[in-house]
Amino acid sequence: MTDIVALLQCFDLYISATTLRQMGRISSAMITMTGRVTMLGLSRWTGKGGSYRTVQRFFHTEIPWSLLFWLFFRQHLRNPREVYILAGDECVVTKAGKKTYGLDRVFSGLYGRPVAGLAFFGLSLVGTQARRAYPVMVEQRVRDETEKAAAKTKTKKGTETVKRNRPGRPRGGKNKDKTQVELSGELQHIQAMLRKQLALINGDIAINYLALDGKFGNNNALQMTRQCGLHLISKLRHDAALYFPYAGPQNHYGPRRKYGDRVDYNHLPAQCLKETTIVDGVQTQYYQAILLHKGFAQPLNVVILIKTHRKTRKQARVILFSSDLDLSYDKLVDYYGLRYQIEFNFRDAKQYWGLEDFMTVTETAVTNAANLSLFMVDVAQTLLQPARQDSPDLSVLDLKAHFRGRKYVTETLKLLPEMPEPILLDRIFHTIAQIGSVHTANLYLNSP
Repeated sequence: MTDIVALLQCFDLYISATTLRQMGRISSAMITMTGRVTMLGLSRWTGKGGSYRTVQRFFHTEIPWSLLFWLFFRQHLRNPREVYILAGDECVVTKAGKKTYGLDRVFSGLYGRPVAGLAFFGLSLVGTQARRAYPVMVEQRVRDETEKAAAKTKTKKGTETVKRNRPGRPRGGKNKDKTQVELSGELQHIQAMLRKQLALINGDIAINYLALDGKFGNNNALQMTRQCGLHLISKLRHDAALYFPYAGPQNHYGPRRKYGDRVDYNHLPAQCLKETTIVDGVQTQYYQAILLHKGFAQPLNVVILIKTHRKTRKQARVILFSSDLDLSYDKLVDYYGLRYQIEFNFRDAKQYWGLEDFMTVTETAVTNAANLSLFMVDVAQTLLQPARQDSPDLSVLDLKAHFRGRKYVTETLKLLPEMPEPILLDRIFHTIAQIGSVHTANLYLNSP
């Protein structure tokens, strides 16, 4: 407990002493306990001074989580020699009942269908050298009545006859500025989060890129990102209609030609090939070019990956893009691959820190439960960082086993008439702390 309380001292000026003390006890209980992470479970593991009522008060306290995330990252996790990018993704938490704040039908990629649950959008700072993501902001995404009504009135295929317009431009139609887009409620929410996060960073670290998944591979998301001063890295459909810029002679009158030949993915120009690798019988070819898409306002820096199985000759294709035209193909591929690190944040929050377990229903309590789960991801990475220099395979299970063993030893020592010798005491702590761990290593944690 002493180690975690020391980590939280950077919050001393920004939250009350009571909230800080409660956070220290609850964080220590979360890293020690077994079973589901609920308020009742936490109250049983916090010991004296951590009653159920105390835990309940903490979850119903307004806490500036986005500020605390940044303070903790800046104090304990930031590496001044590291290059960071922002990654964002949505996390769906399934919930039953009817009273939980923000409960809605949301699409879950895990189940492949809409489910009853809560949607949270998270931002993480990803280190390009350490190759780990650190959560810095989590907010619940709640659709208003207007968005719900619009979703219900969408025309379904086969249920209504849709009147199709005549092909071509309508009479009197004018060119539209594709940089002036109307952002959806979801993109407005993400943009507000980005601006809030960039204001908190305030230039302490250089952030140039935002990595999002293929859902955001469209012009609206790109314009939203550029309005925040960042470059977007995302993915297009495997059959996206891309065009080479027109480089031939222009007409003396009329509009100037912008689009050249359409990209034929089966016959890509040899001059666009940047690298070819063969791993486990799979050949991967990397092509890069500045291409145009009729749905986007500006040219795109596109990297096309063609994967070919050398025996069966079956092919797969991945199309990545960025709004930064100077970004090299290897960094574009690498940065988009690092986006997946945020998925590990959500996995750990669900598996170890109770993101799927909380039973709170009010807005404040739901916000605190979700943010606390992601905050513990950062706490765990801070505690594991020193030990991973010697034992890279050390996991959260080893960390929890270590703290649980310390808890058992500490409570047992309180029953003894006198304390053992220091050498014997160290051996007891070391031996008991290894029970239940997968990888044995010195976690550099002081015994209480």
